[in-house]
Order: sequence, then structure tokens, then C-alpha cells
Amino acid sequence: MTDTFEGRHALVVGLGKSGVAAAALLRAQGATVVGADDAKVTFKGEVRPVTPAALYGVDILVASPGLSPALPIFSEARSRGLQILAEVELASRFIEEPILGVTGTNGKSTTTALCGHLLEAAGLRVFTGGNLGNALSNRVVEGKTLDVTVCELSSYQLEGIDQLRCASATVLNVTPDHLDRYPSLDAYAAAKARIFENQRQGDSAVINLADARVAALQTKPGVRRRTFDPRGPAQADGAWPVKSKIRVGAALLDLTAPTLRGAHNVENALAACLLARHLGVGAEALQRGLDTYPGLPHRLEPVRILGGVEWINDSKATNVDSVEKSLTAFEGGVVLILGGRGKGAPYAPLRELIRKRVKALLTIGEDAGRIAAELSGTAPLTACGDLVTAVAKARELARASDTVLLSPACASYDQFKNFEDRGDQFKALVRRLA
Repeated sequence: MTDTFEGRHALVVGLGKSGVAAAALLRAQGATVVGADDAKVTFKGEVRPVTPAALYGVDILVASPGLSPALPIFSEARSRGLQILAEVELASRFIEEPILGVTGTNGKSTTTALCGHLLEAAGLRVFTGGNLGNALSNRVVEGKTLDVTVCELSSYQLEGIDQLRCASATVLNVTPDHLDRYPSLDAYAAAKARIFENQRQGDSAVINLADARVAALQTKPGVRRRTFDPRGPAQADGAWPVKSKIRVGAALLDLTAPTLRGAHNVENALAACLLARHLGVGAEALQRGLDTYPGLPHRLEPVRILGGVEWINDSKATNVDSVEKSLTAFEGGVVLILGGRGKGAPYAPLRELIRKRVKALLTIGEDAGRIAAELSGTAPLTACGDLVTAVAKARELARASDTVLLSPACASYDQFKNFEDRGDQFKALVRRLA
């Protein structure tokens, strides 16, 4: 469905990447656009504070995903009956090719990027983006003719959809996260489940049987449920691991790329292959894509090997479950840098893995005290305060065959602009080591 925005007066609330992209899309469609943001931003046009007064002269709002729907500006807009669209919802109304959607607490970005890479390996013309970094609105502004769009969708983005339809979609997992925004884990899971809301007969849902919350999610009549299970055989047309390989339907595929190491990346690969299979991608192309996947920055990203010590940037691990998955990729000898702005979830689930695999624990950021209290006794712990100190301490402690792993289990906003900034600063510090 394509909407007409000619002559509309739009307010884009939140002028980050997705907001700027939404504004460009709206202007291209003939709308008059103003922005609203409480931070200093670079924006082509008028910028208003994020208050109800910003609604003057406006008949449609486009909301960036990081903003709470409980803000007074949105409450006032609803009371006035103004149309409110999420950025991904706006963009989806101009996309004609199938959309493959990916959500879940962990693994979204890798699964999205890997799925896009598998499709490209099959010769398809692909846009890969959404929450991953390239806003969905950019796909529309670029105006290319494509075969498929692969879109990472966060729970925040999914809160604001109305008509966005995924030809195939997956919820990878649901574990405690963003409990500073959602009143319960059930409410968070319900936001994730909206990825299936507008599916129709002939679409498919890729379901992780190992996650009880995901396995229990309902899908629409006529939607094909394709399951994967990292523990062992799923249904005949599903996917599961077989020793160091994965089976996807009848195909047995190698999974040896260093960019896909760790049990969590087995799950990501299973899901990505099933999404690609929805568009008929065959075993040969799947194998070619798995073998050549380049990986993503800030997700178990190798930085360098220095004196036999491997330094790994996993700054994207912003919650406890993600750190659990990352630690499974290493047998032992890990110097772990942990901390930042906590999200309310307990750190105790990390105790057993840290006891077995971590030789030293270095804490940074606002939640360092809580981390120390909850993980006391698992490994020798040093309160470093900041990343500069932590890198220096890790250099002192690590020995040949050890791994220094930045995998914070926390958001970054106490000391950094975002997780990318945190990861980039870590890499710069590591590369300067003598």
C-alpha cells in the first residue's frame, strides 16, 4: 500500500538516523516537514523542543523508536486524533518487494546481516537495514528496484507498526531486557510478537523451539511455521545443528567461518537460512554465503592478537543474555570487561560461566558496584571505572592464549554516545598498545 503525503504537515520526533531518513522520505513525497529533538542536531529545517507545543500546524507525526510512547507530546497527539506512525511503518508503505523481518533480544543484527548476505550470494538484489543501522526509509529514498528487503526490527519499532507485513519473520529469543521501559517480561514479549501481526496465508514464521516464550507465540492461520532448534532435530523442513554442521531441511551445511563462532551464532545461522529458504534460496548459495560472511563490527569482532593474546570487541552485548552467549565461544582464559548503564536485569545468571571461563573480571561504568555484588567470588575482580583503565589492566593480566573480551552486559550511555562509540574507543585503545 502506498500512501499520499503530498501537502501534509509532518513532525518527525527524534532526529537520529531513522528520524532524518524519515524526514527525507516525507519531503520526497511532497510533505512539509519540521523536526523535534531536545539535543543539538544537524537537521535541514525547523527544529522544535519535544513538547506538546511542537504539534502546532501538524497533522501527522513520525516517531523515532528510542522515544517512549508515554511522552506528553504523543499523549497530546493521540488526544487530538493526529496520525502517528513509526519510521519503519512509514517506510513499509512504499516498499513493494517482500520484507523479511528479524527480531529477538539477541542476535538480531547478525541474523539480519547474514540473511542479507545469503540472499546476495544467491544473486538477489537486497536492501539490509532497519534497526541494524541503515534506516528503512533510506531504502525508499534510494528508489532502486530490489528483490527483497531484510529488516531488523526492535521491540520499540514494533510497538509503532500498523500495516507493516513480513513475508517471513523470526523472533529469535526473548530474555530479560529493556525492563526499564516495559512493565514486565510478558509486555516485552508481546511487543516482539507483533512482527507476526500482519502476516497472511503463504507467509512464514521462523520459530526457535528452544525458547519457551518464542515457541508459544501464536501465528495467523495459513502462516507456515518453520522451526529451528539448537538442541537437536526440529521438524523435517526446519533446521538444527549436527556436530559442526547445520541441517536446513534436506541440506547439510558446514559452519566454519570464524565470524560465526559460538553457540549463539549457530542459532543465528539456523534462523537466517530458514528466512532465506522462504525465497527459495538453495543449498549451494546458502553454503557460499555461510563461508563468506564477513561479520559485523562490535559483535565478537577480532581487533588484534598481541603477544599471543586475542582482543575481542563485543560492545553490542548490551544485556546479560548476550554476554552468556558470547562467553560460550571461549573455553577459558577470558579477561572480561563488564559494565556500563544497567538495564535492571540480574547479573547472577553469569556466575557459572564466569567461574568456568573467566580468569579476571574488570568492571567499568555506573553499574560496577552492582556487578561486583552479584558476581562476587566468581573470578578475581578489579574495579577499573573507565575503559582506558580497564584496557591497561587487561594488558597487565592477560597471558599468551588468553582472550580479552569487552562484553559489557550494559548500555553505553553513561560514558559513551552509543555501543558503537564504546566499541570504537576500545579498538583504538587496543591498537595503540605496544
